[in-house]
Amino acid sequence: MDREEVVALFRERLQETIEAAGESRAAFAERAGLDRSTLSQLLSPENKRLPRSETLLNIARTTQLSVDWLLGLSQTQQLAAEFVGEAPEIAPGAASPLDERLRRWHADAIGYKIRYVPSTLPDLLKTDAVIQYEFEGFGDRITDMQRDEAEARLAYSRKPETDIESVSSFQSLSLFAKGEGIWGDLPKEARREQLEQIAHLADELYPTFRWFLYDGLRNFAAPFTVFGPKRAALYLGGMYFVFTATEQVRVLSRYFDQLIRDARYQPTDIVGYAKQLLSET
Repeated sequence: MDREEVVALFRERLQETIEAAGESRAAFAERAGLDRSTLSQLLSPENKRLPRSETLLNIARTTQLSVDWLLGLSQTQQLAAEFVGEAPEIAPGAASPLDERLRRWHADAIGYKIRYVPSTLPDLLKTDAVIQYEFEGFGDRITDMQRDEAEARLAYSRKPETDIESVSSFQSLSLFAKGEGIWGDLPKEARREQLEQIAHLADELYPTFRWFLYDGLRNFAAPFTVFGPKRAALYLGGMYFVFTATEQVRVLSRYFDQLIRDARYQPTDIVGYAKQLLSET
């Protein structure tokens, strides 16, 4: 969904919530600690802005509904207890997974463990051909920036003090090797070159970079990054949800730990798995 769709769905669900409570807008605003003018603006069809994080949190606490449901990002209405306490910052306008904010967050996390679930393949392992393929629709500037960023992260991962973990499903790598799903138009030679680079770098970078592969039939994870103890960012295609409260960051860290515990392929298995896929491609 784009920003306008998120705003429209939020407005619809907020109106639905007020009606289900059987109270007037004024009564709801008072119960949620909102100005009536603020509530009227949020419910106005002319409104094109998302509420401030404090306002969103007040509504979620008052209604005991999840922030994700209010924003149309989940069909589950219940408020997740682990995230009660401080609302995430909503950082819209993320045209691509590459963003200046990511650079800043990575810089802030130097010296800490960085753990992330990539949207496709780990950036630092990607070949130029794969980067060109993934970012073709974003224009040359974004593609060049992504290439530079991948090279910078690869150089950073070669430093002995770095500690980076990544986790994704082994099925996603298998689909890549077969040229299925989003990879349908990527030539076989480009896929083979990428698998060769994965095998080479997974061996070279271990143990400062460790990639785990879980079973996608048993687990699921949207793209997110945990930047040490300082923050975590969940990427949702057009925006980031940025968590900075200690408990929120810990929740995502614990989920990352669970994905690692359930991994079918450990970092030392990646080279063999990549070569197996290469032989089948």
